[in-house]
Amino acid sequence: MKYAVIMAGGTGKRLWPLSRQKRPKQVLRLLDGHTLLERCFERLTPIFDIRNIIVLTNAAYVDVVRQDLPSLPSGNVIAEPTVRDTAGAIGLAASVLARTDPQAAMAVVTADQLIEPAEVLQGALRDALTFVDSNPDALVTFGIKPTFPSTQLGYVKCGEPRAVARCRNPIHSVEAFKEKPDLATAQGYLADGRYFWNSGMFVWKAKTILANLTRFVPQTSEPLRRIAASWDTPDQNKVLAEQFPQLPKISIDYAVMERATDVHAIRLDCRWLDMGSFAALADIIESDDRGNVVVAGASEVLDCKNSIIVTEDKGHLIAAIGLDNVVVAHTPDATLVCRADQTERLKELLASIESHHRSEFL
Repeated sequence: MKYAVIMAGGTGKRLWPLSRQKRPKQVLRLLDGHTLLERCFERLTPIFDIRNIIVLTNAAYVDVVRQDLPSLPSGNVIAEPTVRDTAGAIGLAASVLARTDPQAAMAVVTADQLIEPAEVLQGALRDALTFVDSNPDALVTFGIKPTFPSTQLGYVKCGEPRAVARCRNPIHSVEAFKEKPDLATAQGYLADGRYFWNSGMFVWKAKTILANLTRFVPQTSEPLRRIAASWDTPDQNKVLAEQFPQLPKISIDYAVMERATDVHAIRLDCRWLDMGSFAALADIIESDDRGNVVVAGASEVLDCKNSIIVTEDKGHLIAAIGLDNVVVAHTPDATLVCRADQTERLKELLASIESHHRSEFL
């Protein structure tokens, strides 16, 4: 059977104060009143039975995730008791699925991406599921056709495409994974044509990714075995709380993808954005004739340009005069005002807030 796993554990510190420790970026209503998590879920429902969609999230986010996806069965939201990066989260989901369905095929997607049109991803997911059904040892990722030489994204180097029976998309063998490059290298990747942005989305058999985790990160084996053995028993939460923190904190790329051999990719030629910063809002929300991005129920903006002004409070008026390249992000208890080119210092700011014992604002 086929399953979808939505990774929804990120905090989104670069979108503070909109995103918080108990309210992550994927449930912010910035997309015409909808959330990234809702949009992600909607992309999956044409392919997967709702009962076969699982959301993995931080324990602190379980309630807000369930509120955001009321049609999803409550038990399909799995709480990670601590942060263990993507290898641990994927291992947890694969262990739970393989326990009840040894032939489970799983698609892993992330909740904080904007993908348009959705049909491009849906077609690629269908092809990837078809491919792993015939090639059960294969690991499939998705490479995004780059539109500019990004230095903030990882890349996947792919071999020549080949046609595969019952798949509309060609399948590439993956030759290498590349970390975030400098500008000159990124320009070379763009010109080469064989390098695609690493999407962080995957399709594989649950038992296959577990076998690879055991091979390359053997210390994952026993904790995941114990978690699976206790699942759906009275000891489930107790064992999960004890064993999950024993997993190494490592990404699935470092743990498996960069070391495995039977790795393949499908290219996605679509609009793809990782909603990790205020700058990304300028890419998904139409600006006015002076380059301002305004997300507010009520606003008055005079002589401003190239600025980002955001609030989810429809009853709150934001008024601004003479701003140039400034971010204003309003919430009921905290407001950020900074130059747009200084938003990379948000983690530094949050550390300062914490050091001054103001954790209620984090």
